[in-house]
Amino acid sequence: MRIRIAVVLTAVCIVWLPAAVAASSVERIRNEKVVVMEDTLAPGEREPADHLPSMVVYMSGGTVEVKPAGGVARAEDVKEGETVFQEAHAGGLRNAGVSALHFVRVEFLGAGDVEMWGMTGLAPNYKILVENRYARAYDIKIPAQTFEPQHTHHDRVVVSLSGAELEHILPDGTKQPSTLKTGEVVWRLGATHIGHNLGHTDLWVIAIEPK
Repeated sequence: MRIRIAVVLTAVCIVWLPAAVAASSVERIRNEKVVVMEDTLAPGEREPADHLPSMVVYMSGGTVEVKPAGGVARAEDVKEGETVFQEAHAGGLRNAGVSALHFVRVEFLGAGDVEMWGMTGLAPNYKILVENRYARAYDIKIPAQTFEPQHTHHDRVVVSLSGAELEHILPDGTKQPSTLKTGEVVWRLGATHIGHNLGHTDLWVIAIEPK
């Protein structure tokens, strides 16, 4: 009888454990402004909770269960590229779908700033996704073989959803290689330049500028 109970308890633990531990969590960036983690959750898995204020960029679509700080958990459908802000001490994410959920979490280490930047400095084709006291997040698309207008950006995290062969053209005409691979997550310092897509694939990235 005792052996049977032990077997049952072991089975319960095996079933429960994956829901508490992320299948994959890799630190991509750490500096004085942000910590950036890339996570993949299998169906039913949950990431650890109690984060700093953060921005989540979904690298794949699916169904996610979110629990706001002090709130009630709810299930939401998300799309690739969707970018959402989460308050400090939120309850983390659980993959409530049937396939792996891939996302990047940008945690903000500073106190932020109440000043709103809006589209200041950005190219007119960019799309603001989220802005608050902690960060400005926006969508960038540059079709293959095209240039974007000159613009100025702050230090930023760049999450590449569709990579391309790129160069940046500085105001003095200097050209700098800036190629991004699909799935790459990088830190780029503030600059003024023109983006040129040299390749045959369209660029799609989400940029997040901490304040």
